[in-house]
Amino acid sequence: MLKKNLLIIFGVLLLGAGSGFAVLSQLQPVGHSSQVAVLEIAEGASLAEVAEQLHRQKLIKSDWAFVWMGRLAGSDRKIIPGEYEFHGGMDPATILERIVKGAVIQHTVTIPEGFSMSQIADLLHEKRLADREAFLQCTRDPVFIETLSLSVDDRVEDLEGYLFPDTYQFARHMAPDRLIATMVSRFKQTVTDDDRRRAAELGLSMHQAVTLASVIEKETARPDERTLISGVFHNRLRKKIPLQSDPTVIYALHEFDGNLRKKDLSIDSPYNTYRVVGLPPGPIANPGSAAVHAALYPEPSEYLYFVSRNDGSHEFSATLADHNRAVRKYQLRQRRRTS
Repeated sequence: MLKKNLLIIFGVLLLGAGSGFAVLSQLQPVGHSSQVAVLEIAEGASLAEVAEQLHRQKLIKSDWAFVWMGRLAGSDRKIIPGEYEFHGGMDPATILERIVKGAVIQHTVTIPEGFSMSQIADLLHEKRLADREAFLQCTRDPVFIETLSLSVDDRVEDLEGYLFPDTYQFARHMAPDRLIATMVSRFKQTVTDDDRRRAAELGLSMHQAVTLASVIEKETARPDERTLISGVFHNRLRKKIPLQSDPTVIYALHEFDGNLRKKDLSIDSPYNTYRVVGLPPGPIANPGSAAVHAALYPEPSEYLYFVSRNDGSHEFSATLADHNRAVRKYQLRQRRRTS
């Protein structure tokens, strides 16, 4: 529409004045479509500053003609900041139309299942899509959280657990709250009313269900084990036995070097499920839909324990004696071999 209006204006000018031909000659493409350039327009940049950038990149013939065209079209106050891709075969009217419409470059970013808020912030910062601290501050802003209408029954202190792991298309210079709102929206689309009803049947709020799902997500990457591990945790919750989940302790540690030590299991934290009976106060990561489903549909069993076999799988036990034998077999023997 913008380009069409400009063509009408130029037609009138050409009929009324010979100087219009001179202006029009400055508004022709300068090269070929093979000549590609990426331009980053800063927040608050003026039309003149944008024209200077375009001219410097050899995308337009004349910066003054571009400014004249933009002011004529009333676009001088409609510049949308962001990262744009242009090529030499574009005429200035097309370039201006893209800037006014905000046709910015979209960057693909995949948030893996089980990433924490901090890891997501690091990933977005690394890809230059968000400032790490600004992103994390937004995830903890109670006023902003309230606007998201999570409807999870409990008061949510931060958005851990609700930044849904998926592949997104984000533009540079998007405000952190828009990035976060997009991820939370995907969470709300994924978690259904049936899920909420199922959580209630299990005696859980949706916040507790997401919390449990996050623990399951961190305990195993194997699809065939998620519901079994969920069953273990449900059994422990029902019997009021501490979950004794290492990932919850790791989440509570300010620094973790990859080795969980005996002293770590006694730290004073509501996330230390070796000391606290029941679920931690909130999610320890952002679970995917499979982990949420596992939390809501545990596999019935008598199992109360599981231990890693050091190959990505786990050995499940119903009694402490069987569990201790599995620990000796898979953990203590492994430690002796590596010591």
